Amino acid sequence: MYAILDIETTGGQFNEEGITEIAIYKFDGHEIVDQFISLVNPEIPIQPFVVKLTGINNAMLRSAPKFFEVAKRIIEITSDCVLVAHNASFDYRILRTEFRRLGYDFNLKTLCTVELSQKLLPEQPSHSLGKLVRALGIPMSDRHRASGDAMATVKLFKLLLEKDVEKTIIKELIKTEIEKGIAPKLLDIVQSMPSRTGIYYIHNDKGNLIYIGKSRNIKKRINQHFTGKSNKCKKIQTEVFAVTYEETGSELIALLKESEEIKINKPILNRAQRKSIFQLALYTEKDKNGYLNLKIQKYDGRKKEITSFSSLQEAKNTLFKITTKYHLCQKLTGLYQSKKECFQYGIKECDGACIGEITPEDYNQRVHQFLKENDFETQNMIVIDKGRNISERSAVLIENGIYKGYAFYDLNYQITNPEILKNILVPMQNNRDAKNIIQSQIRKSKTLKIIHF
Repeated sequence: MYAILDIETTGGQFNEEGITEIAIYKFDGHEIVDQFISLVNPEIPIQPFVVKLTGINNAMLRSAPKFFEVAKRIIEITSDCVLVAHNASFDYRILRTEFRRLGYDFNLKTLCTVELSQKLLPEQPSHSLGKLVRALGIPMSDRHRASGDAMATVKLFKLLLEKDVEKTIIKELIKTEIEKGIAPKLLDIVQSMPSRTGIYYIHNDKGNLIYIGKSRNIKKRINQHFTGKSNKCKKIQTEVFAVTYEETGSELIALLKESEEIKINKPILNRAQRKSIFQLALYTEKDKNGYLNLKIQKYDGRKKEITSFSSLQEAKNTLFKITTKYHLCQKLTGLYQSKKECFQYGIKECDGACIGEITPEDYNQRVHQFLKENDFETQNMIVIDKGRNISERSAVLIENGIYKGYAFYDLNYQITNPEILKNILVPMQNNRDAKNIIQSQIRKSKTLKIIHF
């Protein structure tokens, strides 16, 4: 659990500032579960430049509660939390100073979103909160007021959690819970999971990732792991300390994140998934008569494949659709075995390439048309899919056949231009698996919308 904080102060000499406003949002990594926002009477005058910056003046604070009156609520809402702030050292110092004046030792672990953004968003020219949220398309209101700045920090922190593919932030949080001896039961873990599409991360009692998976129903899948009888399930049941998750809404993004994060984190129980699941591929092959044939074969890294498949059934289904759409011959594509003409010729759905009734040049022209329309290497597109809630969509960017990454965006923030999308993009690795996942989902899914540019 995180307590995301912003404090406005009177200004003045170091360690003599007073708090004028405080906002704390309790955040579970997915949504805000509690909040506290209040003006505070600092009992000292506000510096004139601060009045101009924040709009908070001395008259507004005369009837506001003094710090000792809100101190108990601050302790309650931040209890067992990691304190998160933009320039955390400032907010934490101010808070500790106020508690010290009351004779209380306020002590929490902290995370600074300035430092995290410098690490996870190195391409950004500025890491000030205002410039950062503008560049990332994060809506912001009430700038330089505690509630507005704290809410912007919540949204920024949520984006930073997504960009942290090594899961450093989550691992540190779990280590903090381990130190406190908080060990949830398997039933409690299952109950805390959503019945939504996304990625889940299973951690051991050292905070290390031991398994990463994706599911269209995270709760159901975790329950299957905890009740399963396979060797993998038994190991998970023995070693699990905590399960964290990220909702994606989009199955495409869940598949892409799972593939990349397994490769990066190398969880011990994901050994099988470190290898490519796309063992079959579609290739072109010219026969002795000069006809260009599409053939399903075992993947061969020395040859350039058109697309890949995770199963023979998927490969055949796809090739049947291609053969029908481009009026190709089932015998030449290997879908119909015969020494004579193919079955489709008998029902006049094949124009006789199988028995030489049309020239290789005419036939190959249709094959080349298919290759041109399905050449991933030249594709420039944004794949739009469902988001994590009804007011959000997801976008996957492919530029010149290279997978660049994904983003979630508000429906009010239209994504039709790749330059706008790049500002909020979570960069991802481009590799064969990513390309094949995208191609496979485009083939299967009816929910995807594709914008070509």
